[in-house]
Amino acid sequence: MEAQGKSSEDDDRGERGLLHSWRGYSYSVVPERLLLPRPVLQVALGAQHGVLLVEGGQVYTFGELPWKQTQASQPTKPTLENALSGQRVIAVAAGSFHSGAVTEDGSVHMWGDNVAGQCGLSGLSCVPNPTPVALLEPGGAQSVPVLELACGEKHSLALSAQREVWAWGSGCQLGLNAAAFPVWKPQKVEQLAGRWVLQVACGASHSLALVRCVGPDGIQRPPVDKCNQCNQLLYTMTDKEDHVIISDGHYCPMGVEAKEDPPPTQTLKASPSEPTLPSHSSCTSTPAAPTPDPTPDPEDSQKAGTTTAASDSDPPPSPKAAATTSSAKSSPYPGEKEVKEYLRKLSDASQTEAKMANSGLHALQTPSSGRGQSALNSLVASCASAVGERVASTYEALSLKRMMNFYLPSSRLEALAGGADGGAERVRREESVQAKKSSSTGDIHEEEAEGLRRRLSLPGLLSQVSPRLLRKVGRSRTRAFALTPMGGGVPEDQDVFPTLQTEVWSWGHGEHGELGHGDNLDRLQPLCIKSLNKKEVIRVSAGAHHSIALTAQSQVYSWGSNLSGQLGHMDTPSTVPRLAKLSEGIRVWDASAGERHTLLLADGDCIQPIIYYSGQQVKEAGGEEEEQEEVEEEEDERPGGYTQQPVLLPFCMNLGFVSSVVAGGRRCVALSDRNVMGFISSLHELASAERKFYCKLCDIKSQVLRPLLELESLSSALGPAATELLQTLAGRFSLLSHLTGQHAASLTANLRRGRDVSSLAMLEHASIFLDVYNDYCSTVGNFFVMGGFHALTKLPLDIFGKSPELLQRLSECSEENTATSDLLVALFYLPTQHLHEYDRLLLKLATCFEVSSGDYQKLQDSCSKFEALTLQLKRKRKEAEYTFHFWKSFPGKMTDSLRKPHRRLIYESSNKSLTVQNAGRFSVNWFILFNDSLVHAQFSTHHIFALATLWVEPTPEDDSGLHGLKVVTPEETLTLLASSSAEKTKWLRAINQAVDQALSGAGQDAGGLASKSDPPISRTASYTFYKDGRLKDATYEGRWLAGKPHGRGILKWPDGRIYTGSFKSGLEDGFGEFACPNKALKKDDLYQGYWKEGKMHGLGTYRYASGEVYDGSFQDGMRQGHGMLRSGKHNTSSPSVFIGQWIQDKKTGYGVFDDITKGEKYMGMWQDHQRQGTGVVVTQFGLYYEGAFKDNKMMGTGILLSEDDTTYEGEFSDDWTLSGKGVLTMPNGDYLEGSFSGEWGSGLKVTGSYFKPNLFDAEKDRNRAVKLGRLSVRAEEKWQAVFEECWSQLGCQAPGQGEHLKAWENIAVALTSRKQQIQDSPEILSRSRSKTLEGLEVIPQHEGPITIERYHSIRLYLLKACDTPLHPLGWLVETLVAVYRMTYVGVGANRRLLPQAVNEIKSYLCRIFQIVRFLFTDLPEEGGLIPEPSENLPDENQDTSADTRTESPKPGRVVSSSALLLPVLLPRLYPPLFTLYALEKEKEDDMYWECVLRLNKQPDLALLAFLGVQQKFWPVSIPNSLPAPGEKQPVITSTKDACFALAVETLQQISTTFTPSDKLQVIQLTFEEITQEVQSLLKQDFLWSMDDLFPVFLYVVLRARIRNLGSEVSLIEDLMDPCVQHGEHGIMFTTLKACYYQIQHEKIT
Repeated sequence: MEAQGKSSEDDDRGERGLLHSWRGYSYSVVPERLLLPRPVLQVALGAQHGVLLVEGGQVYTFGELPWKQTQASQPTKPTLENALSGQRVIAVAAGSFHSGAVTEDGSVHMWGDNVAGQCGLSGLSCVPNPTPVALLEPGGAQSVPVLELACGEKHSLALSAQREVWAWGSGCQLGLNAAAFPVWKPQKVEQLAGRWVLQVACGASHSLALVRCVGPDGIQRPPVDKCNQCNQLLYTMTDKEDHVIISDGHYCPMGVEAKEDPPPTQTLKASPSEPTLPSHSSCTSTPAAPTPDPTPDPEDSQKAGTTTAASDSDPPPSPKAAATTSSAKSSPYPGEKEVKEYLRKLSDASQTEAKMANSGLHALQTPSSGRGQSALNSLVASCASAVGERVASTYEALSLKRMMNFYLPSSRLEALAGGADGGAERVRREESVQAKKSSSTGDIHEEEAEGLRRRLSLPGLLSQVSPRLLRKVGRSRTRAFALTPMGGGVPEDQDVFPTLQTEVWSWGHGEHGELGHGDNLDRLQPLCIKSLNKKEVIRVSAGAHHSIALTAQSQVYSWGSNLSGQLGHMDTPSTVPRLAKLSEGIRVWDASAGERHTLLLADGDCIQPIIYYSGQQVKEAGGEEEEQEEVEEEEDERPGGYTQQPVLLPFCMNLGFVSSVVAGGRRCVALSDRNVMGFISSLHELASAERKFYCKLCDIKSQVLRPLLELESLSSALGPAATELLQTLAGRFSLLSHLTGQHAASLTANLRRGRDVSSLAMLEHASIFLDVYNDYCSTVGNFFVMGGFHALTKLPLDIFGKSPELLQRLSECSEENTATSDLLVALFYLPTQHLHEYDRLLLKLATCFEVSSGDYQKLQDSCSKFEALTLQLKRKRKEAEYTFHFWKSFPGKMTDSLRKPHRRLIYESSNKSLTVQNAGRFSVNWFILFNDSLVHAQFSTHHIFALATLWVEPTPEDDSGLHGLKVVTPEETLTLLASSSAEKTKWLRAINQAVDQALSGAGQDAGGLASKSDPPISRTASYTFYKDGRLKDATYEGRWLAGKPHGRGILKWPDGRIYTGSFKSGLEDGFGEFACPNKALKKDDLYQGYWKEGKMHGLGTYRYASGEVYDGSFQDGMRQGHGMLRSGKHNTSSPSVFIGQWIQDKKTGYGVFDDITKGEKYMGMWQDHQRQGTGVVVTQFGLYYEGAFKDNKMMGTGILLSEDDTTYEGEFSDDWTLSGKGVLTMPNGDYLEGSFSGEWGSGLKVTGSYFKPNLFDAEKDRNRAVKLGRLSVRAEEKWQAVFEECWSQLGCQAPGQGEHLKAWENIAVALTSRKQQIQDSPEILSRSRSKTLEGLEVIPQHEGPITIERYHSIRLYLLKACDTPLHPLGWLVETLVAVYRMTYVGVGANRRLLPQAVNEIKSYLCRIFQIVRFLFTDLPEEGGLIPEPSENLPDENQDTSADTRTESPKPGRVVSSSALLLPVLLPRLYPPLFTLYALEKEKEDDMYWECVLRLNKQPDLALLAFLGVQQKFWPVSIPNSLPAPGEKQPVITSTKDACFALAVETLQQISTTFTPSDKLQVIQLTFEEITQEVQSLLKQDFLWSMDDLFPVFLYVVLRARIRNLGSEVSLIEDLMDPCVQHGEHGIMFTTLKACYYQIQHEKIT
């Protein structure tokens, strides 16, 4: 406990935790003060002794301590328990003759009398000093930590940190199914397992537990499906013909009979997750009875009748078994006598119990529904609907008599029917009253609902509920409003506030009625006291034979023995909880029960708490000592006087501020504090105010709200809208009330234990209070504005008519003759005034601390929060009143459409303060400013402008003296004139403030006049367009700028069209997605891409509902530029693909069309979706056509070749149809010349001449060879749209025309904007790519003379740029690769297309190079030279070889497009290109390969000899560098693949490279390897002659076994850099080529 801010700790010691003790009550009693070295934190009293816990965790005991052997029987002064030194104790407990303590780590120490095992230590009759006791789970080694203890006469209970109850000692009050007593080891009380227990208390021979309700807001626990003792299901389900009954009436029969046998070991323990069916054998083995009663427990038999499954598990025990039960009991109560007593009482007890079935005596409450689905929950889920529909009809069908015959044995019926004796009658009356009396916070309908939830079918209820009543209940349930927030609507964290939804469970001996179940029977297992459900019990206390429950509403319920008046009321004895009689306005907040008395601590009229006493009075005796008198009294057992009802102890005002009271034995104790610096009194005042406020709220709820909501005529009088508002208001009121109740309980608990600021929940969690109050005030305002309070006064309720005093009293209205509606308004706004109390009391608390301290700061902050809220709610109320009066005076027709619950009036122009400019003389323009809209009303029409999309600005003051305001909305712009400059300012500020508030959310503080100046011009809002036009009825939600959509947003049309993306000045602009429903196909057309000024513009993808997909450029909403159209249902197997140029939504220009179904591919010109101009067609059967097309047909001159080289050259009239003059050439060279007609492949008609050319006629023969490619589209005319698109991305109108600086800017913009777009969906971008992007955002140096170094930096930049599609060059390369593959893959892999494919690559290079030279202006043109730097080159050479796409250093000085761009382009185009080469060179390669295979069969020496290699070049032995193991060995005749092995290996790498320069580099390295090897042989420098070199190189080529060498050679030849042809590389390449031809024609003799 912290010392206070201002007083030092030493001073404080004497002011806190003062202990006062006295006995009984009479006028002369004066409390005695026990002095202790430290403040006392907790006191526990036994029959003759007490235990004290002081600050610092030390424990003292006082009184008679017979278990201390050293002490005489004289009562002792407080003595320190040394055995606990070194442990910090946090809680103590005292039983009649034993004590217990809990330490900080949760361990338990017990000492005192142990005859009945109450100390939990076996083998000792008493325990002199505190000794540890462990709580162990079965099979667990770890001790369970404990929170608190309670001790009775012969038993002890512990509450574990898991909120479970453990018990040990003797008697049925343990709640354990023990076979024999005492129970030495602590055991868990299974009946409460899975429930969240809040507190336990022990009487002499009974136990109480306070348990949190298992409601929707209950803590989730794994539900327990089975009884751990008898292993039977706790819940059973019976399926009747027309309804299902679920029973939770399981009553465990095991271990009820106490025997002397040792407890049996539990062999069978099923896991709770496997519900097994209950069997007879599991429970009949132990003869047992639930009560010592020879006939079956009536309630159980009722249950047995109703639920067949239950009857299986609970067979009615035989009378014989019952008789043996009590005789074997090891308890001190007289067994036989007890049984006789029961027999005597039997009839009334059983009747009582039958009637008590109402409270479901043995019912277990259902475990919390939620994550852990127990067997019951799934049952409930499956049956809920059936039960819900049929329950009423089923019950009605059964007549009362039949039901009683069904549920009760006939022998009982006479007893029931006949007049029972007075006691039973009274119990029944009590019960029904208890059941009907609606608790002040519960709601009667809800209690029924709760009951239904508890047992979906209620067998117990049927015995006394008439079908008529059921009908009535069924009727009223349709309108039942929960006034208690069952769903825990409070934004409460379970740990912030104590719960109010609690139940009290009791068990043990019940002969005095101390169990509260309406009878005097014992209970062996915990059972819920139904009548205390919904009473919000927050604390229980148990005396010797009576029990007390304290509620959040500061009421005290008591039951049990009342011989000395200890119950505080005159009913003796009370077997059900009754309210103690206390005068009006006394709010009890702490209570304690002793042996025959009860102490209550309450709020009186002043802040200081007062103490009430009820119970045994102490006789005053002249000079005799008190002690003597007590002894005497004990001997005589004289009843003495006792109090009729609780009496005020006159001396309590002298004790200071009492924080708790304790009763025990015959003694009373109070702990108090002195009021240092006013701190303690402020804490008390705060708690007291909260308790008072909660009681007030409960009164309002029960006396005003509930009667209102239960009225049948409510909805008809109010109308549906207002009824709903009233229900919301009631809900919010309940939330507020519930929160207050919890807070009051929290403050009370703080007074009882801590009394410090740090544990005040309202400081840490102020936001919860602020939100709840804010919501509540808004709902009151909404109801008020809609005229709800006035409508309520018309309802036929007494409080509105005959007895308005109640309203006057509740609303604290002092004025006479106030209108009922005003009283109601005052009443419902009353809670908001409580905030001022918070504010005042927190400020009062703060003054107790130094200004610099943290506590002061905390209090001050919270205080200002509450103060601000108070002002805000006051202003809200004023706004609501102003609005309400406005609606009263407003013309009726418009009111209905404009009056909305949340709408508040801010300003209006009925005084002509604002008109429209240029308005007619007789026009009426009335402006009304609400908190959500500006309304412009004319004669009979009005227009509403939402504030979120309203912009207002003053028009500049001109000489005309007009005070104008310009109002901009999405579809209108108005100029309004104010009557004066002041009015103009006022309106401007009002509108701007309202707009600002509407944007920031109404919950925000509306601010005074000094709120922020202007609302933001750019904002997020939603708007529906109403004017005719493109956007009519469309709704836009997103960013705005000055009246126009601008930024990200969503636009939805009523016909289902949706645009999502960016806007600019009201139009779609930038990247966006558009969906347009296609009604015929019932699917959407989807577009994703770029927009400009409301139209699709730029790159995008359009997916048509028909399944077609267009991917490419758009302009003005049409397909224009380069694009690809895939048609067919699935993109994977689409029947056709077109890729090429579009103009105005049509295929026009060059394009490639792949008709997959026909197996044809067309590459040529188009116009208006038709093939027009020159083009090429190839088919999957190897046909090749090139020539003219017209109207989508082959028409005009063309050339047709078939697979076997048959060629036709001439006129065509239709696809594959010859018509007109032509020449048909056979593969062998013969040809026909003449006029042809007919379709190719199906018989041609020919009129003409046949020629067989002369073998020597060389001239003519040469002319016959057909030149392909003349009639196809020229390479530079292909894909112009792609290049144009790239130029336009760089900001150029036409290729090369534009500012290159502007182009660099465009590149930077494109990169950043696209990168941003991709960041929204990061999965598109790999990490390496985002790195590349960062590198590209820096613009390289692009001006100034080009040096070798700059040339390389340009090369690296291009490599990077072409690697990302976000860069215009990268996009260009990616698109070109796509179109190239599209053209030459699949059917397009036709060998006749090779020359076109090569030319196309060359044209790419040329056109890309033009763009590169535009970006880097100083780059020399193709073939230009870069001056060599003065330094030597090896450095640069290393640099290039570091990059994979290396180049030989020398040509690097000549600028060429192929050197710069092929490394970028060719690797991506290589597969289709190389395939074409392989097809073209197929025959030659086959011949070459056959030869390679033959020659490679030779060993090295033979091959070298055959090829004519000079002998001096023959290696003598295998060189070191070879990986072969072992020493050098000479090359012998049989050795293979050993000579020139490194050179061979190097040459094989030619197939792994892409660009010609890389391939040439490989050839050069091969030559170097050969030279090196020869030099190492000759051991001298050496110059090759071609005659020497060629055979050696030929050997290497043969051994390298390169499969498609012809293709490699052709590729290098076609794409080689021209500047290399005559250099060293050129010669080496020629050598390789010569080798290839040599091998082809090699003949092996």
